Amino acid sequence: MPVWLREYSWRQSGSVVYLSLPLRGVRVTPANIFCTEQYLKVSIPPFLFEAILYAPIDDTNSTAKIGNGIIFFTLYKKEVAMWDSLTLANANKEKLQYLRENAVLKAHEKAKEETEAKKVTKQEHKKYALEATMKLEEAERKRIEDLKEKERQRVTKELELWKKQQKDAEKQKRVQKEGELHQEVEQLKEKKKEKMNKTRIPNEGTSKTRLKPTKGHGSYSMFSENLKEEQLPAPRSAATIKINFTSRVFPTALRESRVAEEEEWLRKQAEARRTVSADLSEVEDLKEEEKNPDWLKDKGNKMFATGNYLAAVNAYNLAVRLNNKLPLLYLNRAACHLKLRNLHKAIEDSSKALELLTPPVPDNESARVKAYVRRGTAFCQLELYTEGLQDYEAALKIDPKNRTIEKDAEKIRHLIQGTTQDS
Repeated sequence: MPVWLREYSWRQSGSVVYLSLPLRGVRVTPANIFCTEQYLKVSIPPFLFEAILYAPIDDTNSTAKIGNGIIFFTLYKKEVAMWDSLTLANANKEKLQYLRENAVLKAHEKAKEETEAKKVTKQEHKKYALEATMKLEEAERKRIEDLKEKERQRVTKELELWKKQQKDAEKQKRVQKEGELHQEVEQLKEKKKEKMNKTRIPNEGTSKTRLKPTKGHGSYSMFSENLKEEQLPAPRSAATIKINFTSRVFPTALRESRVAEEEEWLRKQAEARRTVSADLSEVEDLKEEEKNPDWLKDKGNKMFATGNYLAAVNAYNLAVRLNNKLPLLYLNRAACHLKLRNLHKAIEDSSKALELLTPPVPDNESARVKAYVRRGTAFCQLELYTEGLQDYEAALKIDPKNRTIEKDAEKIRHLIQGTTQDS
């Protein structure tokens, strides 16, 4: 049963009403105050104050100041007038009930209108941001296209100039070669003429000697040369080359041998090398140790410890690309996403970690508890309290002695109960 607060003091002017309501020993928040045009209510269980005001007020500009165990209301009147009393006198229960219900309905309608207005404003802001982004992208695209066009024109001019220079050089070489060839022909003609003059018989009138071209090795033409056939070697015979690989041997004594773990390590190293070779363009500038997923995980842990969450996410991203079978990479990246408020990504990484942490064994209990808690935290921050409570309860089943998880789960239950009561 509520305890009605009857002690209050008020004073007024022509346009303002000042109301002082003492509340000692209780903690007051703005959520405990409800005010409309003609209805004022302060509910702090078990205390309750309710007033049907004498005339309408401007509830938008009116204020309430909380401090030192007193709520001080400043209520601005809609019409300038002096009130006979603070509350409406001589009103029956039906009228009071009607005014109370009407005030609540108006408050709900006003809240709905404000929500719709905020939604419309948010959509307009998103639309404006999208248009601005599109304009920026269009300007950037145009700038890049202009740069490409200028570069293409420059390269085309350079190519045409180079072709022209090549043609001029070839033409000069051809003219020079023709000149040399003409000079050689003239020299051969002079030599032949001199030879004919030497072999001519003095009595040219009685007997004429006819020069016949000689055949055989002594024949010569200025436009032909004797080419020697190149002696090409015979093709090689086909054969098969056998290659024997040396097996990988670990320097471990037989009594301490862990063959299964060593083979698993070799398999992971081979898979990491294949991943690096498949995407060499992105990791070719990295050092050798930076291509190791375990080294990247330790680097991400150090970055997380210093509060550099973006750098930690980048380290975990590269480690996942090198080896996507390590659940701790997803688990640590989920913690970074929680710090950065990337809640959906935190849920995805936690779910992936739980998928890799199968089958559930005692060795991975701690990792599974962290995965459930981080995913449950992300759900709760998204106000999906039911899903978050399920993950916290799953973590409690694994580690029932963890008091921190138990307290957080209890808080979530209270939140769910409060949400259900309000609805």
